[in-house]
Amino acid sequence: MFHRVMPVAPVRPQGGGRRRYCDREVLAAVPFVATSGCTWRQTLEVFGPSWSTVYRRFTEWSQARVRAKLHRLVLDELGARGDLDWSRCAIDSVNVRTLKGDLTGPNPVDRGKFGSKIHLITDRTGLPLSVGISGANLHDSQALEPLVRGIPPIRSRRGPRRGRPAKLYADKAHDNRHLRQWLRSRHITPRIARKGIESSERLGRHRWTIERTMSWFAGCRRLHRRYERKADHFLAFAGIAATLICYRRLAR
Repeated sequence: MFHRVMPVAPVRPQGGGRRRYCDREVLAAVPFVATSGCTWRQTLEVFGPSWSTVYRRFTEWSQARVRAKLHRLVLDELGARGDLDWSRCAIDSVNVRTLKGDLTGPNPVDRGKFGSKIHLITDRTGLPLSVGISGANLHDSQALEPLVRGIPPIRSRRGPRRGRPAKLYADKAHDNRHLRQWLRSRHITPRIARKGIESSERLGRHRWTIERTMSWFAGCRRLHRRYERKADHFLAFAGIAATLICYRRLAR
C-alpha cells in the first residue's frame, strides 16, 4: 500500500554514489519520531538511515503530500469493508503552543501566546476523515468549509464513492447562519448548538467520539507542542497521526 503513493526516486544521471536507502527503512523511522516526540537528531541508529536522511526524505514526502494520499488509501480500505459510518460526523479543534513558523497566531484562550490549531472531522465512530491546521487566532467557524471540502471521495461497500455525511455535529463556535445554509446546500443536515438557546451538553452525547479521537492524537507526542517552522511539516505529523488511528482500526 505504501509504495503506491511514493514519489519516483531521483536517479543520478552520472551514476555512482551511495546506495539510496529504501523508503521502507525510512518509513519505520518517521512514525517513531512522531509518536515518541524526539528530535530528528535523536533518531535511533537501529533504523539504518541517519537522522539527516530521514529528515530529508520526510521533507520530500511532505512536499509530495504523501501523508494525504496514504490516509486516503487507508480510508478506502475501511470504506470497502464497511467500517465507516456516514450517518453523522463531528467537527472540533485543539490548540497547540508554538514559538514561530507559518500558520501561527496569538491564542485568545491562552493569554495571547502564539500557537496553532489542529482541525478535525471524524465519522460517527471517531475515525478522522479530514485534517487541517491554522493559526490559533482563527475562529473555528472559518475552518468548517475547507474541512468539509477536504473530505475525499471514499470507497463504499456498495455503490459509488462517498464524501458527504448525512449530519454534521458541531459546538457553539460554529453557530453561524451562513454555515447552516452552506451545509444544507450540500445536502448535509447541520446539528450545531445555538448560542443562548441550547446547551452544548445535549449535543455532547453524540460528539464524545471526536473528543476521544483528540485524546488519541495526544498519543502522537510530536503534536503536544509545535516545533516545526514549516506548516507542511506540522500538517504532515497531524496526517500521520490520523493515518495511524485509521490503520489500527483496519488492522483489527
